[in-house]
Amino acid sequence: MSEDAADFVERVDAVYRSDSRRVLATLIRLLGDFDLAEEALHDAFTAALERWPRDGVPANPRAWLVSAGRFKAIDGMRRRARFDASLAKLAERLDTDTGDSAWWEEEAVEDDRLRLIFTCCRPALPQDAQLALTLREVCGLTTEEIARAFLTAPPAVAQRIVRAKRKIRDARIPYEVPSRADLPDRLDTVLHVVYLVFNEDYFASSGASLTRSDLSGEAIRLGRLLVELLPDPEAVGLLALMLLHESRRAARTSPAGELVLLDDQDHSLWNRDQIAEGRRWWSGRWPRAGSARTPSKGRSPRCTPRRPTPPPRTGPKSSDCTTCWRGWIRRRWWS
Repeated sequence: MSEDAADFVERVDAVYRSDSRRVLATLIRLLGDFDLAEEALHDAFTAALERWPRDGVPANPRAWLVSAGRFKAIDGMRRRARFDASLAKLAERLDTDTGDSAWWEEEAVEDDRLRLIFTCCRPALPQDAQLALTLREVCGLTTEEIARAFLTAPPAVAQRIVRAKRKIRDARIPYEVPSRADLPDRLDTVLHVVYLVFNEDYFASSGASLTRSDLSGEAIRLGRLLVELLPDPEAVGLLALMLLHESRRAARTSPAGELVLLDDQDHSLWNRDQIAEGRRWWSGRWPRAGSARTPSKGRSPRCTPRRPTPPPRTGPKSSDCTTCWRGWIRRRWWS
């Protein structure tokens, strides 16, 4: 492989890591089927490997991939239409759609990801299936990574995902964000998923590193989306705690890749911006009048991150982060 070809493969791989879940979410909305969308996603990236070295990387790779996947899916459905008349109708509908540019806008894609999160977390699905499907389809975790989070065997996780997809298809579960009135009841499972993704980062089950910044970044990004959609105090609290823990990433491992305990970490490596943001979220985590729901006194945190005085150390204290994190988990699922 030439140097130029290898460079394009690396660039396509980078786009896959950063945008594949967003592209998949939009393709699921367009095609209405998980399996068709996943096949279209892989076809789109295959086409990118073939065409981008010749034509150059498009200005908006994500929009290009969605468009390529859509047309690949139409071609595939037409080929298989003689065996399934429903595919012919779907291909005709997709082909006659206008291809409105709003489909490819950043905000529209983020809306698709929210639709996908809440579709995967429908009450009609068992909770373990909701979690496994969301981690796989929204966050891109492998079945092995999900199995580690669930402390179960990978084949069992794979079966949960297959059954969940079949249930969504057969029950015609709508691909939509729930109404504002239904959001609080649907949020618990989503928060559990975000916690598991961040936890997988902190104890990475694959790869050479003890931590995986791609997963923590994904968890924080999902946390931001949820807080923007519904400023629930538990969602805001989780986002704050994730930011406070993420702020110490650079100090968590030694140059040799060994884990460094919190009290032994170099505080100069802590990310001050993330610490400040985490504290801002935490200090404002309780809702104002008229918000979606108000926590009971029994669910109030036992501690909050204290502002250290005096400087120079501006990071969260060990007891603060550990106690708050454990308390948040207990309140959500083990209280």
